[in-house]
Amino acid sequence: MSDAVPAAAATDQVWRDPKKAMWLLGLVVPLFPFGAAWLALGHGWRVGWWMGPIWILAVVPLADLLLGTDTANPPEWATKQLEEDRFYRWCTYLFLPLQLAALGFSCWVVASRPDLAWLDWLGFALTVGAVGGVGINTSHELGHKKPKHERWLAKLALAQVAYGHFFVEHNRGHHTRVATAEDPASSRMGESFWAFLPRTVIGSVRSAWELERSRLARHGHGAWSKDNDVLTAWAMTAGLYAGLTLTFGLAILGFLAVQAVFGFSLLEVVNYLEHYGLLRQQDAQGHNERCTPQHSWNSNHIASNLLLYNLERHSDHHAWPSRRYQALRHFPEAPQLPTGYGGMLALALVPPLWRAVMDPRVVQHYGGDVSLANLHPPARQALLARWSKRPDQRIAPAA
Repeated sequence: MSDAVPAAAATDQVWRDPKKAMWLLGLVVPLFPFGAAWLALGHGWRVGWWMGPIWILAVVPLADLLLGTDTANPPEWATKQLEEDRFYRWCTYLFLPLQLAALGFSCWVVASRPDLAWLDWLGFALTVGAVGGVGINTSHELGHKKPKHERWLAKLALAQVAYGHFFVEHNRGHHTRVATAEDPASSRMGESFWAFLPRTVIGSVRSAWELERSRLARHGHGAWSKDNDVLTAWAMTAGLYAGLTLTFGLAILGFLAVQAVFGFSLLEVVNYLEHYGLLRQQDAQGHNERCTPQHSWNSNHIASNLLLYNLERHSDHHAWPSRRYQALRHFPEAPQLPTGYGGMLALALVPPLWRAVMDPRVVQHYGGDVSLANLHPPARQALLARWSKRPDQRIAPAA
């Protein structure tokens, strides 16, 4: 990636991010529960309880379609300026108090209306879970950074959906094993989302516990220690849920459970689409090649990237994990998703549609040689047989 302005000559220049103010749009998401109650209770629009799923599955994909993509990158000489601008950090910091306020408000709404119809109750739980799911993305951004307060906030963001082990597994497990058969968070070609979900949920818990047990053992501590990051993150959930239960009663536990499952399932469907079928090759000694932008599916769709702090520029994130969201770049060699995460999420829920859209793209990415892909073991022979009969797929990888 070249720059028109040499770094040495750019020290006194300031690059102005044309999207700077728009990054505040991410703070709209934790307002969903307030908006849902306002529509449903204030105006009688019961569909408002379903604001979260409607936004994710309809509004955001439509916005991505209308606004299109942006492949422009900030100049390299501006990276330091961008990463030191605290405005961008506050865009993520402010998500947390809004998220917690929305959760408390939602529990109050449910507890004060025991006669709420079950369909309305479910829609509201999914709307609250959508906030928690996007909160995991906020945690993802903060958890990769070195400042202790950002890492603490990352754990706090995970408390709502009871997924605190993600803090350990993602940073030290997934980023090490990404796009390999050993990674529980990397989906395989031929594996449906519904097969991937239990594998990744169980695998990520096991991985996080083992990573933390091994780390503590190296320091002479047992796994059941106050220094165990998995336990401290889970303790945050226990404390949060206990406080809400004491305030609003035992009946709120069912609501908390449903929103948590939906929230972490949103994370896992995003995991599913981010590395589907991609595989790091091994050398003669069995060592995996270095992770590059070609090992993550990328998307430059404007609307969903603004709401998700540039998460969809995932190729750059995995190649350089500590890079802050506002400085992430597009790489033309990275495989590209046909739309943003909202549209891809909807496809992932319907396996035949997903395979029809994504399997040819995986094959194309590997120049027609499907044996280079990360294949789901039960489907391996069928995939090899099917795609080896398709010489039309033996084309150069997409630019």
